[in-house]
Amino acid sequence: MPQRLVDRSPVVPADQLVAQMVPPAMFDDVSFASYIPDPNEPSQAAAVAKTEEFSKRVAKIRAGGRRGLFGKKTQATGAGLYLDGGFGVGKTHLLASIFHSVPSPKAFGTFVELTHVVGALGFNKAVEAFSEHSVLCIDEFELDDPGDTMLVSRLLSELSTRGVSIVATSNTLPGQLGEGRFAAQDFMREIKKLGSIFETIRVDGPDYRHRDLPPAPEPISSEELVARAESVDGATLDNFDELCKHLSTLHPSRYNKLVEGVRAVYIDGVHPATDQSVALRFVVLADRLYDASIPVTVSGARLDAIFTPEMLAGGYKKKYLRAMSRLLALSRFEVATT
Repeated sequence: MPQRLVDRSPVVPADQLVAQMVPPAMFDDVSFASYIPDPNEPSQAAAVAKTEEFSKRVAKIRAGGRRGLFGKKTQATGAGLYLDGGFGVGKTHLLASIFHSVPSPKAFGTFVELTHVVGALGFNKAVEAFSEHSVLCIDEFELDDPGDTMLVSRLLSELSTRGVSIVATSNTLPGQLGEGRFAAQDFMREIKKLGSIFETIRVDGPDYRHRDLPPAPEPISSEELVARAESVDGATLDNFDELCKHLSTLHPSRYNKLVEGVRAVYIDGVHPATDQSVALRFVVLADRLYDASIPVTVSGARLDAIFTPEMLAGGYKKKYLRAMSRLLALSRFEVATT
């Protein structure tokens, strides 16, 4: 009998929140050499060269410092790099390659994970926890509300002055973060401060996750879904509404543990999410499932129908499109049955 995600209530001790900030397992073995640039997209080869150069700079900053008055050694300001580009062009591959090539301690996490860690630890403890790191790698950088704007601006500015280098990926340029989501002009000073930390490079190209692939599989019947779930060791089977309700009871920093050890996820009765809070929590779940390469199979509506046209036209559009891209990729994964 398959397990249910709704029966899991994982707990993550505070001292493990930073320690678990490493690249997803699918990026364990990536490197600059294993990134294969598209010959039709010259920005990709340029990005590889730039990120490799950045890694060397990070190592020098952490090992060096500079001489101040009276010969006293002070810590150099951290470097900053921002990889801007569309979905599936290999930005996370390059980000993980930087992580693997620089000295420890170091941290890697999505923007959402970072804000959750800071929220759980408190600002001052978060600064101390990251201040000895050579680099903080932030995937899918985004600003969804004024609070996050202020929080991230303060954190990165503080860490940068302590010699921590910052590298981030996003599909929105630093100066445009927050557009369409809140009154960005009221926080433009903070947004510009964030942009000044980074040197921006562009990575162009089509989404590799869907290159030359057939459309996503159609949903299957509830009966077939149950039969498939029962045939896979380590699978979970949940009702969509019950799962969404359960997600609301867990801090998003616990979603990693929620899917830990799961081999395949089966969701019955999928339908469009009419509440934005529900949709945003499902985005976080989709990211954690994608990080762990866990196949997803559903009944009901298609996975690309979870987010309504109104949501896709709003300020969180890019976040929802990224989640759709990842969910469709997971829906194509083959699951080995018992």
